[in-house]
Amino acid sequence: MSVEGYPRMSVLSDFDIGKKLGRGKFGTVFLARKKTSHFPCAIKVIFKKQIVRCEMEHQIQREIEIMCHLQHPNILQLYTYFHDHKRIYLVLEYAFNGQMFNELRRLRRFSETRSATYIYQLCDALMYCHKRKVIHRDIKPENLLLGLYQELKLADFGWAVHAPSLRRRTLCGTIDYLAPEMVCGTSHDERVDHWTVGILCYEMLCGKPPFEHPSTQDTYACIKAVKYTFPSEITPLAQDLISKKRCKL
Repeated sequence: MSVEGYPRMSVLSDFDIGKKLGRGKFGTVFLARKKTSHFPCAIKVIFKKQIVRCEMEHQIQREIEIMCHLQHPNILQLYTYFHDHKRIYLVLEYAFNGQMFNELRRLRRFSETRSATYIYQLCDALMYCHKRKVIHRDIKPENLLLGLYQELKLADFGWAVHAPSLRRRTLCGTIDYLAPEMVCGTSHDERVDHWTVGILCYEMLCGKPPFEHPSTQDTYACIKAVKYTFPSEITPLAQDLISKKRCKL
């Protein structure tokens, strides 16, 4: 896969590297631009030694393969990728307004109109993924970025899987957003992403996820029992939408 101005086999010297945008378990993301066109992008630098030590080679390969085949306005685009003897470089679309997580913490909660816009965009991206038998499995505010016009960009497909049968058993994702099937260790399908849409809708409207507890075990117990309450700021209409999201939330 490539886009105009990005030959498939790039090298690091093709780019001007700017400020650090973020840091993850296996590497760092930098703001960058293509030297010839000044086109802005983000470069995710992944250290090979670290992924080998953690036995994550297959997961990184799968993430790249999945992202190479996804093109949707609400999915962060992977333009190209390359590597040297120490690192893997993913050249990604630059989301000008950063993580939704930071915006939500800044405002504490979103209006119903803004939340509805983001949920619509996320659902559109997920419908696109699920039609291609891709399950994301780690949707959370940190993995939702905001573009130049505040449009949502689904990012970080590190836990995503291409599953033609759409039945998996792996426990993955972030605790507050796990579906009951994953907590219980039973097989799951694309509906774990549907569940997370309900969690996110709740969090956007009141500022925190519904099953958040200081204790991990308490969080797991509430997820299994689907035990949560609606605060007054969530309207009956929004409550109805959240309650209808599959699995049970």
